[in-house]
Amino acid sequence: MDADDRADVIQLLGLYADIADMKEFTELPGRVFTDPLTLDFSSIADIPPMETSLGDYVGILRGTFAAFTATHHVITGHVVEVDGDRATVHAHVRAEHWVPDEVADGGPNRWLVVGFYDNEAVRTADGWRLNRVKLTATHQENAHLANAALPAE
Repeated sequence: MDADDRADVIQLLGLYADIADMKEFTELPGRVFTDPLTLDFSSIADIPPMETSLGDYVGILRGTFAAFTATHHVITGHVVEVDGDRATVHAHVRAEHWVPDEVADGGPNRWLVVGFYDNEAVRTADGWRLNRVKLTATHQENAHLANAALPAE
């Protein structure tokens, strides 16, 4: 495996975390994802895996992460396998999400998710991009806060 390919694929996960943690929904998504892409967050949300356009996913990210006062995603322990123009990456994740005090209402203000990412990437003319993101949560704390910060529909 080419060390540059491995480093490029690992960097995608760092940039992916930056999208949410830095609330950078303009430039970074196009540097991280294909269009369309497949998402699987069924371990934390009551939705099946789905294919979506990059534009729709950016809207989802913006709407979801705007509700939190801060987030911090640590993605580590990357195991990357490259096969030509395709790659898989397995990594550990610890994701912390803080809600506003008025949402916490005197209770805990942090939703913690611990688990694994099993993602796929493809080499494009612009470099490596994630085309499949799968989160498997193995532990959560205060999961009730996941939707508490979202605006009512």
